[in-house]
Amino acid sequence: MSRFWSRKAGQLEPYVPGEQPSGRKLLKLNTNECPHPPSERVLKAIREIEGVDLLRYPDPNAERLRAALAERHSLSTDQVFTGNGSDEVLAHLFQALLQRDGTTVLVPDISYSFYPVWCQLYGITLERVPLRDDFSLAPEDYRSDAGSVLLANPNAPTGMAITTGQVRELLEASVNRLVVVDEAYVDFGAESAVPLIHEYDNLVVVRTFSKSHALAGLRIGYALAQKPLIDGLQRVKDSFNSYPLDAVAQAAGVAAIEDTAWYDKTCKDVMASRETLSTGLVELGFRVLPSRGNFVFAEHHQHEGALIFEALRREEVIVRRWDKPRIANFLRISVGTREQTADFLRILDQVLSRMGQKGGKGEGKGEGKGEGEGEGKGVEKR
Repeated sequence: MSRFWSRKAGQLEPYVPGEQPSGRKLLKLNTNECPHPPSERVLKAIREIEGVDLLRYPDPNAERLRAALAERHSLSTDQVFTGNGSDEVLAHLFQALLQRDGTTVLVPDISYSFYPVWCQLYGITLERVPLRDDFSLAPEDYRSDAGSVLLANPNAPTGMAITTGQVRELLEASVNRLVVVDEAYVDFGAESAVPLIHEYDNLVVVRTFSKSHALAGLRIGYALAQKPLIDGLQRVKDSFNSYPLDAVAQAAGVAAIEDTAWYDKTCKDVMASRETLSTGLVELGFRVLPSRGNFVFAEHHQHEGALIFEALRREEVIVRRWDKPRIANFLRISVGTREQTADFLRILDQVLSRMGQKGGKGEGKGEGKGEGEGEGKGVEKR
């Protein structure tokens, strides 16, 4: 600790990016990136960037991208806010809309672990609401006299989703509290809350290009809400960084939105691979939660998750796990291509066969170092 650190810096338990190995050929199924390359239309837009586009500052308001997003979601441009990845958008949201005097933020007890970090950073009281025994979220558990509600739909790391009707229940429980729905994974089979924006002034939906548009390396995120909420986000953004999205990201984002054929095919391919992966895991003795994300969350009926995690790693296969009550035996496995899915199931079958010969309980624990959603050891970039 430096003697020049602020008290706040010394007290933080900061975000740590998820593991991104380089220089090794691994079967990497740990950070929920899209398994398919971006749209050729996106790559063409990037190649067409000229020197003049880079020597000048980018459009501070990303007008073309916001217009494309507004058209895509049947909203007006002033109902769209863009930022440098959905994590930055959420950070601005915490400061602009959730950091109010005496406010509390309710989040599921098993969810994206950056939420508690932002609460700590901005001095916001966090209340964890337990998921049900089957890991489902029940709107009635979020009492109406409490603070704002923040949830991921589908949830991470469970992959389970709630319906638009359940989001409506949360919104109508108290019109004086904000409901934030983080839809990073919504495009893989869940219901989006975006249509409710026209009806409710207490709803914000946050989304990303990292998953269903295969642009995790460009960092494009956005929020959708009625204009007064967007104006609040804009005020914080312009007090922090007037140019959060560079010219390359803006051009790529517009092209990604416009290429609906690529988007539709990619989402369908991911969902098909997810079903193959889920079926294969069940056949290998796993309990698999019903996922609507580009990943699955599963635990084996016989072998400890830590042992499977370490055994897979020795085979140069990376998945994710957390040392946290209720989910310590679960593995979160990103959906790969059809070929990657087949390779993973084949290697996992071999690993489990070897473990079956040795016994699957009480042989040690793998810590999953560098991982962290829910265990306080870091979280992944979106």
